[in-house]
Amino acid sequence: MAKKRIDQRSVRSSEANPISDLMKNFIKSNNLEAGFQKISVAEEWTKLMGPGVKSYTESISLKSGTLVVKISSSALRTELSFGKEKILTMMNESLGEELIKKVILI
Repeated sequence: MAKKRIDQRSVRSSEANPISDLMKNFIKSNNLEAGFQKISVAEEWTKLMGPGVKSYTESISLKSGTLVVKISSSALRTELSFGKEKILTMMNESLGEELIKKVILI
């Protein structure tokens, strides 16, 4: 009986996964999603709102779908509160998923 020879190149290429998929699987299997989401939210806030708003932002947190942002300037907080829906939409679009259900500015 002859042994069937397996071409190693075809085995390796069929098992190849992009590094992004491997990272996602690692993050998910080690329950690290919440931490990475919080980091992503803080980074996106800085990118979308710009350096002016960033300088008045004291803290950013994501708790159960609620984005809580502490702003040190009451005037800026009031101005941003008029655009909460736009902030919510922009953040979710930038993150690529609907992580944020509500925005609270304190």
